[in-house]
Amino acid sequence: MIEQMLGPTVKVPIRRLRQGVTQDVEDVVATEEPLEIRVVWWEEGTQRTASVAVTMRTPRHDYELAAGFLHSEGIIRGFDAIERISHCQDEGVEQKYNIVNVYLKPGFAFDPKLLNRNFYATSSCGVCGKASLEALEIRGCPALPTGELKVSKDVVSSLPDALRKEQRVFDRTGGLHAAGLFDAQGRLQCLREDVGRHNAVDKLVGWAMLGKRLPLNNSVLVVSGRTSYEIMQKALSAGIPFVVAVGAPSSLAVDMARRFGMTLVGFARGDGFNVYTGLERLDS
Repeated sequence: MIEQMLGPTVKVPIRRLRQGVTQDVEDVVATEEPLEIRVVWWEEGTQRTASVAVTMRTPRHDYELAAGFLHSEGIIRGFDAIERISHCQDEGVEQKYNIVNVYLKPGFAFDPKLLNRNFYATSSCGVCGKASLEALEIRGCPALPTGELKVSKDVVSSLPDALRKEQRVFDRTGGLHAAGLFDAQGRLQCLREDVGRHNAVDKLVGWAMLGKRLPLNNSVLVVSGRTSYEIMQKALSAGIPFVVAVGAPSSLAVDMARRFGMTLVGFARGDGFNVYTGLERLDS
């Protein structure tokens, strides 16, 4: 099936007041729609389905979002587990393009009882009810190697502007977060936009997983806002050792970066930035 999408933007009628002048015009705003992510698997010869998450997202790259979310949360471990992904085709279901089914290959088990939290995500905060750092270690997430990636100070300073220049939908709406993958020379590999910063990162992870590019040991993740625990967790799951944010990190984001050997940069601007952890990856 060819993936079809709701549009990332919609037009709404507004009344604009500027310098005492009133106009009735149309404005372009970012689309925000729910997406339900389902896992479909075989158990004892019977096909079963479980709803795993509902997230508020900007439609586009829904298959990447679903795959990236499942990988980031440790529900599936890679591309080899996936047989196919499609929007819902069930009879009588409305808003089929707001439901994505991820079909696992026969032989790949899924136990819905292992879902130890309610995966409801808002566009602002990510998945509600975060797991602990210890839970990531139990999942088998190792500390990331320190010797493979070196990024110069000049490249780090240039990354926020490079990200901003590629935010096509933001230019039209002013209402989307962005996440981009760059190499050590500052060359863009992939960029995704969404009303949720966590969704933008999941779309990148899904892009990498579906393209068999994981782990992303030589990539830098750049996010347009602040850095939370959720962002760092998703970066870790994809093997991304270097995270740059335009905004501030949270305390748990710093703790996680330190614990898992990640480089975390915040308040990145053209004239400088703060390095919270992982100085060894910063080249002169």
